[in-house]
Amino acid sequence: MTRGALIVFLKVPKAGRVKTRLGRDIGMGRAAALFRHMIAATLAEAAKGRWRKIIAIDPPTEVFGWRAVWPAGFERLAQGRGSLGERMKAAMGAVPKGPVVIIGADAPGLRAGHIARAFAALGHADAVFGPAEDGGYWLIGLARRRPAPELFADVRWSSPHALADTLAGLPPGFRTVFLPILRDLDDADDLAMMGPLLRSASGRFVEARGRGVEPARLADP
Repeated sequence: MTRGALIVFLKVPKAGRVKTRLGRDIGMGRAAALFRHMIAATLAEAAKGRWRKIIAIDPPTEVFGWRAVWPAGFERLAQGRGSLGERMKAAMGAVPKGPVVIIGADAPGLRAGHIARAFAALGHADAVFGPAEDGGYWLIGLARRRPAPELFADVRWSSPHALADTLAGLPPGFRTVFLPILRDLDDADDLAMMGPLLRSASGRFVEARGRGVEPARLADP
C-alpha cells in the first residue's frame, strides 16, 4: 500500500534556465550540469519509498522529452502556469485525496528518510515543512484532511519570507511539524560550503575547493 503522493518539482536542466545565480559564478553550462546531477541524486532518494512518485516538470512542453533525465518508475505531470504557489496548488489538486508531499532538487542534503518522516508526521499533523537556511523551504506536505484555501495567497517567493508567509496562510488551528533545516544550493558561496556533501551524494563532479564543476555534456531529449 502506498503512503501518499510525492511530487518532485523540477525544471529541465538546460543551460541558462536553471541555477542562473550560480551560473554567473561558474558558467551556465557547468551550473546546469551540476543541477542535472542534483536531479539524479534527488530522484534516487525519492525512488526509495513506497509512496506514489510523480515528477512535475517545467516547462510543460518537456514532459515527454529529456528521457535520460526523467527515470522510469515516476509518473510525469506538467507544471501549470502562474506563481510557484499556484503551480504547487494545481499539482496537489491533480492527485487523489490523501497525504501529499512536494520537494525540489535544490537541497543536496535531502534523503529518503526526510521524506519518510514527512509522511509519518502527516499521520497526526495537518502540515509539514522542511525549512531552508535562507528562509524558504525544501519540502512542504499536507495531510489534506482539512482545506487550506489561502495557503499560497501572499507568499513572497525567492525571499527570506517565503516560509513565514506560507505559514501565515495556514488556517487557524492547523497542526504543523518541522523537519531539520537544510541548505539550498543557489550560488557559489553555497557551493563552497557544500562541496563534500555534493560529492558524496552525486559522485565526483565538484572540485575539492567547492568553487567549480567538472565539465559535463548535457544530453538533448
